Amino acid sequence: QVQLVESGGGLVQAGGSLRLSCIASGRSFQTMAMAWFRQAPGREREFVSAIGWRGESHEYATFVEGRFTISRDDAKNQWYLQMDRLKPGDTAVYYCAAGPGDYLNDPLEYEYWGQGTQVTVSS
Repeated sequence: QVQLVESGGGLVQAGGSLRLSCIASGRSFQTMAMAWFRQAPGREREFVSAIGWRGESHEYATFVEGRFTISRDDAKNQWYLQMDRLKPGDTAVYYCAAGPGDYLNDPLEYEYWGQGTQVTVSS
């Protein structure tokens, strides 16, 4: 059965770093775009970053401001979000996703979703 599981979340102070991992199983995701979304309490789910299936296309939300880097390891069926210089506003549940679509920042393009990992940034 297809499953995506996030890991790497936690509690950090502002300015700190976290590396999120998405571990996928049940099928190969080599030909799919991979992405990260997040959702804070009381807010809508929002796009964070995505990488195309060939790794040639990358997208980042404006609020990333150069602080995050998305990458993928197709041999391991995993993808990652390196987050540096974290801010309290980054506090949210972070979800990984994958799908065959071309619109990398559109959640409707992603068929597979993890259940999320909590990221909390204290001031």
